[in-house]
Amino acid sequence: QVQLVESGGGLVQAGGSLRLSCAASGRTFVRAAMGWFRQAPGKEREFVAGIKWSGTYYADSVKGRFTVSRDNAKNTVYLQMNSLKPEDTAVYYCAADMQGRGTRSSGQYDYWGQGTQVTVSS
Repeated sequence: QVQLVESGGGLVQAGGSLRLSCAASGRTFVRAAMGWFRQAPGKEREFVAGIKWSGTYYADSVKGRFTVSRDNAKNTVYLQMNSLKPEDTAVYYCAADMQGRGTRSSGQYDYWGQGTQVTVSS
């Protein structure tokens, strides 16, 4: 059974930092592209950042502030979020694209975590 479990969310003041983790189990994820998405209340789910064999890719809104990385030995993906803004408030989800395509489209991802809440106060 494939599972993606996010952790690390919480409440932080604007300008602060958080590191999200996504632990994967049930399959080998070494060749998978891993993505982070977020969904704020009343808004559609949007792409945040991703990592695949050829590198990393980011939404313009987080470029320079967020960093995605992975530890294949631990089957874990991380999202380091710095200089957080109130508009970063959302539920953050990690997702796995087992074909390794690494796109910004949520429809290309096969597995999803349950999400972790990030709240940034002004």
